[in-house]
This record gives sequence, C-alpha cells and structure tokens, in this order.
Amino acid sequence: MKMKAKTVDKIATYVIVVLALFIVVLLLGLLGFILARGIGQVNWHFLTSAPQLLKGGGGIGPQLFNSIFLLVLTLIITIPLGWGGGIYMAEYAKPGRITSFIRLVVEVLSSFPSIVIGLFGLLLIVNTFGLGFSLISGALALAIFNLPLMVRTTEQAFRAVPKEQKEAGLALGLSKWKIITSILLPVALPSLITGTILASGRIFGEAAALMFTAGMSSPPLDFTDWNPTSPRSPLNPFRPAETLAVHIWKVNSEGIGPDSKEVAAGASAVLVILVLAFNLSARWIGRVVYRRMTASK
Repeated sequence: MKMKAKTVDKIATYVIVVLALFIVVLLLGLLGFILARGIGQVNWHFLTSAPQLLKGGGGIGPQLFNSIFLLVLTLIITIPLGWGGGIYMAEYAKPGRITSFIRLVVEVLSSFPSIVIGLFGLLLIVNTFGLGFSLISGALALAIFNLPLMVRTTEQAFRAVPKEQKEAGLALGLSKWKIITSILLPVALPSLITGTILASGRIFGEAAALMFTAGMSSPPLDFTDWNPTSPRSPLNPFRPAETLAVHIWKVNSEGIGPDSKEVAAGASAVLVILVLAFNLSARWIGRVVYRRMTASK
C-alpha cells in the first residue's frame, strides 16, 4: 500500500528539521566548547602582549595583528582578481574549449590541499622570486588558494541575475559595462559578499600554507614605528609573520611554557570570535551597500 503524499511530505519535513537542528546543535556545541575553554584567558594584556617562550603570562598581540594585516593584504589581491575573473567568465567569455578549460582549471585549483599551495608558494614565491618568508608571500599564496572560490562565486552570482534586467538595460541603450556596474552588480552584491566572507574565513583559519610562506616566527615589532620599510615596523609586508592559526598549532605541538595549553585555548577562542565578528559585520555592510545601490528599504 502506497503512502499518501501528505504523509510522505510530513516525514520528509520532520527528517529535514531534525537534520537542521542537529547541525545547529553541533555548531553551537563546538563554539561553546571552544569559548568555554578559552574565554577566561582573554583580556587586554593577552590581546596586546607578546608571547613568552619559557615562562607564563604571554599573549598573542603580534600574531593577532599579523592575522588581520594578512587578511587585508590577501583581500586587496583577491577581490579585484576574483571579481574580475568571475565577471569575465559570466559576461564576456564565449562558450568553447578555452572557456571550458579555464573553468576546469578553476575547479581543480579549488580542490587543491592547502599544504600543496604552501609548498608551491615556498618553491616559487619564497625561493624563486626571492620574497622570503614574509606577509606578502603568505598573501600571494592565499590569493592562489582563494581565487577559485571567488571566481566561481562571482560567476554564479552574475548568472543568477534575471536576464530580463540585462535585456532592459540593453533596450535602454546602455553599454555592457554600465549594465554590469549599475544593474547586475547591485543584484549580485549579496552573493559576492558571501563569497568574500567564505574566502576571509579560510584566510583567518589557514595554517598549513602559511607555515611555508609567511613563516613560523615574527620579529620584535615596534608599534610606534609605522614606516613600511623598517624591518620592525608592523606595516612592513616583507617581514616574517606568524599568524594566529599558526601560533595555535605551534603552541599545541611545540609549546614548552607552563601555560601553553591555556594560551592555545585563549587564542582559539579569539580566532573563533574574530571569524564570527567578521562574518556578521561583512553581512551588515553588504546589506547597507545593497540598499544604497538599489535604493531599496
């Protein structure tokens, strides 16, 4: 005896709701566990002081600044290239073997393990180009790591815009670039923001690629020296830079200080809070920009 359609629909709805609740509970449990272990270690001294190798009481100040600075450098490289590549694939590239090959390359790059990107960056960027272990080397490696995601997200966002809007712009005699910037971009902007958020989360949490490019140590930084050419300046992109994710791995695996576990737990909590704060703020900025560009409420 076949089940009635309403019964099947109810069962499917219950299963989907249970799975969704399970994912939410799992996520909240993971976040709660990390925050409960480390939030007690987080204070102003912990966020601003330098780490200590042999004694307790160290912080994550340089590593926290390095992570944020590396994020900015990577997005400066990734956003123009990723958005530009996605717009080209969606609006300018003609169907054919070359376009299919480019799309295949993007798909392959998106599945590469981060350790492979790190080794590639070590051989090409660090050694061949002579940039050494530095922030700019890490930013270039992470740009390669995140470009496929940005290109694919941008292409899908522009292809999801209804064709009627593009045809209306053509009927008004607008140029293709004007249609892209004034009609397609405002509609695709929420998806572009989402792609940028995903890429930024990977930048914050990446460790394997950065160990071979940005390095696993940082020089003593002088936060009163804002000359980008100074070796101890925090704004120097050509200096080694241990990021927060690399520091967590290093403390967990090689830490010999008396409070290494507490430092790792506190740094993990800060990393989670940073990712959450960036995601929420980026979504808010995306909504504000969307409203202003589309004059919607």
